[in-house]
Amino acid sequence: MNNYETDRLILKPAEVQDADFFLELYNMPSFIQYIGDRNLRTKEDAENYITDRFLPHIEKLGYGNYVVIHKELNKKIGAVGVFVRDGIEVPDIGFSFFPDFEGKGFAYESASKLKELVATNFGLTKISAMTSDENIPSQKLIERLGLKFQKYVIFPDDNEKLRYYEN
Repeated sequence: MNNYETDRLILKPAEVQDADFFLELYNMPSFIQYIGDRNLRTKEDAENYITDRFLPHIEKLGYGNYVVIHKELNKKIGAVGVFVRDGIEVPDIGFSFFPDFEGKGFAYESASKLKELVATNFGLTKISAMTSDENIPSQKLIERLGLKFQKYVIFPDDNEKLRYYEN
């Protein structure tokens, strides 16, 4: 997979070498609150998560989870990805950023670039997204990406009702 660039960002496919980054990102209180606890407690947990979940997805489909790097700072600031999930017919886009980089347009810039790339390179013109009722900033971003609220969904083995969007 290739790296992709926007004016301010680089989108780099997730690799095992990003384990420390994902360990920190996925253990942020806001990530756990709005996205869920991935039970990553050690660097080894993060390496296994990348190896078992991210890499097979990328190898099978050609796209997946990307680390978002701020060009000027040369710093990993968040992640954006398009995922095929069990129980959801339409691949969904997701994003998460460190608090210092929220509200500055980075999530929109990276997500809109990825949305454009998967449409152009993989024919994915239909994308979905999900978020909780409480996560108003994500709802606004999802709507800005051109997705519209369709219904509420509940995943198997979970009891949280999520807002489901599609374009």
